[in-house]
Amino acid sequence: ILIFLEHTSTITAGSNYNIQNLLVSEEYLLEKSVQFFQVERGGDLTAHEVGQLVIYPHIDLKKRNITIGDYLHLLTQTLIQSISDVWGILVIENKEKPGLYLASNPNKKLVSMGVYFKSYFTSYGVAINLRNDLSVFRMINPCGQDAANMVSLLSLGLDTSIEKEEEFRETFLMKFTTALDSFSTCQN
Repeated sequence: ILIFLEHTSTITAGSNYNIQNLLVSEEYLLEKSVQFFQVERGGDLTAHEVGQLVIYPHIDLKKRNITIGDYLHLLTQTLIQSISDVWGILVIENKEKPGLYLASNPNKKLVSMGVYFKSYFTSYGVAINLRNDLSVFRMINPCGQDAANMVSLLSLGLDTSIEKEEEFRETFLMKFTTALDSFSTCQN
């Protein structure tokens, strides 16, 4: 199952979050209608906003005979290829910091990643900053980093229309399911 969605203004705290990375009070969050949740995924604090595309893959890795490492590689490479195909920009990994960053400026983060595994079943996933204004990110140090390093496709001057988002979803879905199927077939 692949779920594509947007969240309202929300901050989530992973199992390793540092409360010092929350830069505003709980009262301020309430005043701004920003929800705060502790979740099971790893990592620190991240933000979700309208205009950000969130993808939650729910995959039984054991049934498909895929290791966690192979799954993470497959997910990451599919995102990199799909973003390049649709928007013509290159994003890269940083092995020391989760997420995907602009190749042209490796301090600028476009995609947040937080995956959880239980009995080889995946949950949580990725968030791509499309046309969100990044205001909720400024309330935290996302993943312990400076919020000024967060970028959206809109802030880069790229087309973030609903049609372009749909093109990305279709591209990602096709590439991801094809990769999953071919990987599973190769292993059998």
